[in-house]
Amino acid sequence: MGLRFFNTLSRTVQPFVPLDPGGRKVGLYCCGPTVYDFAHIGNWRTFVFADLVRRALEFSGYEVNHIMNITDVEDKIIRRVRETGTTLPAYTGPYEAAFFDDLTALGCRRPHQSPRATGYIPEMIELIGRLMERGVAYRAADGSVYFSIGKYRGCGCCYGQLVKLNFDEMRAGERVSSDEYSKESLADFALWKAWVPEDGAVFWPSPWGEGRPGWHIECSAMSMKLLGPSFDLHLGGEDLAFPHHEDEIAQSEGAGGYGPGQRFVKHWMHGAHLMVEGKKMSKSLGNFFTLRDLLAKGFTGREVRFLLLSSHYRESFNFTLEGLSGARTALARVDECVDKLRETAAGTPGVPSPGLVEQFRAAVEEDLNVAGAWGVVFEWVRESNRKLAAGTMTAGEAAAALAAWEWVDKVLGVGRVVEAGAPPEIEALLEARQAARKSKDFKQADAIRGELKAKGWLIEDTPKGPKLKKA
Repeated sequence: MGLRFFNTLSRTVQPFVPLDPGGRKVGLYCCGPTVYDFAHIGNWRTFVFADLVRRALEFSGYEVNHIMNITDVEDKIIRRVRETGTTLPAYTGPYEAAFFDDLTALGCRRPHQSPRATGYIPEMIELIGRLMERGVAYRAADGSVYFSIGKYRGCGCCYGQLVKLNFDEMRAGERVSSDEYSKESLADFALWKAWVPEDGAVFWPSPWGEGRPGWHIECSAMSMKLLGPSFDLHLGGEDLAFPHHEDEIAQSEGAGGYGPGQRFVKHWMHGAHLMVEGKKMSKSLGNFFTLRDLLAKGFTGREVRFLLLSSHYRESFNFTLEGLSGARTALARVDECVDKLRETAAGTPGVPSPGLVEQFRAAVEEDLNVAGAWGVVFEWVRESNRKLAAGTMTAGEAAAALAAWEWVDKVLGVGRVVEAGAPPEIEALLEARQAARKSKDFKQADAIRGELKAKGWLIEDTPKGPKLKKA
């Protein structure tokens, strides 16, 4: 059937067809982190969603060029730089590094390019210049440059492609210099902000004087530079649809150069917001979590990823610590089944059995139906366990089942890395325990079990003998 995604532009689920004439290459842009602090769990829902989209595209045979920007200059960052008395790179650098560490911990594939906004100032200035030339941007008395929504609409362009706007009820004619503005207002937004003393050393030269770019122009300039004036997919959280993404469309398409039927982006996808313990996330409520907070509580990146992928990306989701415990239990079921399959296969090579892969594909292709996909996976676990317990699964069947799981996990990204064998000293302790058991010195055997546990290893006694597992 092929991939079908909900397109925010059309407000319908529609077949995904790339712009590439060959039908294989896909340009994918996702709004990345603003590196003024550690990313919180609400941010991570969006980034894990973006990783799922990329993996689903690659699973379907597409060649994806994945771009995720780094916003390293905007209002909040400049305020923090001023408050800490440091420089822009010194302040943002550690948070950028932490973001990519967290991305790895969550099993996300790293974007092919991660442009920093500060590296694309010339492209932003050039884009603003084109908007000035077309008469849809103007310079204000303070030297800042603003995008004129009125003049943009006056050219026959549509403002309000991603969200339905009631222009009669919105507050029109305002001008805002902040990077974000009220969702109830229809405001001319800043493309270039003239330098003010509060900006300190954060400024660049431009034809309109020293200053810095507005937030919205950053993503337009970077995405078009790296993916071209038209590309396939733009992702983000639903909170970005307006005004950020709507402004991206306006300033990109307002700069001109598009033929009939052409758009800045063909397909927009937005992930729903996340609640934590049933409430909007807030530090004052004690339900504000970064990934590091959750890791400190003893959870793993796999468990957090599993929970973030447990509901459909367009559904509001309640993230709870109890849910993380449930994720741990669910992953343990998968791990136990995979371990038994690996033991039964005993190194036999296998070709993926079609049942799991095709049923999983059908769910994923229908707008990333993860609930259906997980249903397929756990039915496969149940059936595999039934055959393993009955002793009716051959080595070849186990190998085929393993290969199918590994194929499916290319999309889910939750599979446990196969651990290397235990160190020689740990193996020696296991042998000493076995010797103690044979001589019926169970007190010594229990003592060795305790010593192994203290070193991070568990013993599982099976019909084929004891096995070591990491605790």
